Amino acid sequence: MNRIASLAGFAALSFLQVSASPAGGAAQAVLAQAALSEILTRGAPILGNYSDATQASLLRYTGPVASAETYRCQEHSLLQALNEGIRVFDLRYAYNPGNDTIGFHHSEALLAPDTRLEDVLFGLYSWLDNHPTEAILFSLNYESGTGTPNDPALNQHLYDIFNSDLAKKYWVQTNGTLGTLGQARGKLTLLQRFTYNYLPSTDSKRIGIFLDGAHWTDNGKVIELTYNAAENQVAYIEDYYYMDELTTDAGTAANVDLKYNTTIAHIQNATQYNRNQLYISFASASHNDAVPQVSPQIMAIGDGTVPGVNQKLLPWFQARKGQRFGVVMLDFYDAVPGLVEAVIGL
Repeated sequence: MNRIASLAGFAALSFLQVSASPAGGAAQAVLAQAALSEILTRGAPILGNYSDATQASLLRYTGPVASAETYRCQEHSLLQALNEGIRVFDLRYAYNPGNDTIGFHHSEALLAPDTRLEDVLFGLYSWLDNHPTEAILFSLNYESGTGTPNDPALNQHLYDIFNSDLAKKYWVQTNGTLGTLGQARGKLTLLQRFTYNYLPSTDSKRIGIFLDGAHWTDNGKVIELTYNAAENQVAYIEDYYYMDELTTDAGTAANVDLKYNTTIAHIQNATQYNRNQLYISFASASHNDAVPQVSPQIMAIGDGTVPGVNQKLLPWFQARKGQRFGVVMLDFYDAVPGLVEAVIGL
């Protein structure tokens, strides 16, 4: 749930062509910059924070939903996160109002009615143009709780995005493997959590790795997904996002402790086992119907009295500097200074 704080500093995308003449080239460069700025303006509500004011403005589309704190997971834009060391994103899509463009949602919450998936991708492409040695993992999952259809047109739209000429430049084209860092530099790698149930058999090209939602155990502490049986490639995942073992009156400390212990148990496995396999640990969670509410923010950074999961993770990572942790997904990643650096071993 992010928005761009500023559009300053974005250069024209490198794939936009200019004419051979100097005057024509200058004019085309201005046009390219203007087009990019318009795209990034549309992407701004996603490329950042999801506020109460934003939610209130969208009630005509969503109807009554829970408070914004129930859905808010970050305070900074995707592009700021990239500049601060984040290289993996987990986003949820469904139709925008009108069912003709693909937008972003978190459960019932619509994030922006006019922002398209393509707008956000153009922002990431622009960032990669300026950081050609970097690599991004992009997890995309269908959000089923929006009341919008998941239909053949939606499948076809996604397929066309990921199989366009532009995708060939900015997306790793191998399927069923993460490949090498050299192959991934300057590109995005798709972690596909959605399915192409409605495509014709002729649309068979796939990129990235397929993490089949049918075998992704809901609220699972230990999930094993084989995404390439021929090469025995397995993803080990912890996605315990709702503290259903606890009563609603268990208290903030009990909720934080349960999530923290579940997460470090999985990351500990990443340090010891299956060193050539993919590990993904979600340090994010909530217990929104608890009293008092344990929102994603309280789970991550505490309530002012009880420390959150992120505070507890920092010394754990620091004590194991240099070990392999796999992918660690964080809500409010920047709220605890030094946490991102500890995760990536700096």
